[in-house]
Amino acid sequence: MLTIGRGSQASDLIVDRVWLERRGMEVVVVERGGDITFHGPGQLVGYPVFDLAAHRRDLHWYLRRLEEALLQGTAACGLTGGCRVEGHTGIWRAAAGVLPDAVQRDSQANGFPAVGATAAGPAVREHRLRKLASIGVHVSRWITRHGFALNVTDEPLAAFEAIVPCGIPGVAMTSLRSEGVEASPDQIRREVVRGVVKAFGFAQTASTSGHTAGPG
Repeated sequence: MLTIGRGSQASDLIVDRVWLERRGMEVVVVERGGDITFHGPGQLVGYPVFDLAAHRRDLHWYLRRLEEALLQGTAACGLTGGCRVEGHTGIWRAAAGVLPDAVQRDSQANGFPAVGATAAGPAVREHRLRKLASIGVHVSRWITRHGFALNVTDEPLAAFEAIVPCGIPGVAMTSLRSEGVEASPDQIRREVVRGVVKAFGFAQTASTSGHTAGPG
């Protein structure tokens, strides 16, 4: 399934209806923030439900916490080079040599690096930064909806050929498998759940199920 958020443009879908129909792929317009992305087999999709009014009314903080949870969970499964990219919500994997010269620190990063926008541009185009997970959320009365999609196996990667993923021209999508992580899907799920609890500092109800946030 391709989901189109409020930040999408028509040009982000680069195939026609026939291409989609042949692959049994549905396109759904959703209320979350962000651009176009894919949800399907081979991914870990999480839709945390938090009451931010009872904790912290800050969408930027919430998005950074989701990134933190995913970075912690994937690092626990053996991923190296996991990072943020300034201006592009989600988590990425940096090739060797990208991070030492490009790291900046976000006050909410908790030690995981963030690549600044200037350095990220060429690294994304050269595929030295590859995107592992997309995040897009909707918040109504400070209750969160939607969430993240983390590529676990290579199965989802072909679907991204139909779109400009998250509206980022030239971006290379990747998966934990492609980056050498051999942990099982169950282990990855468990570690991401632990990452959520640790990143937010408390346990909350999570389900698959205002304001919008998250560029995808």
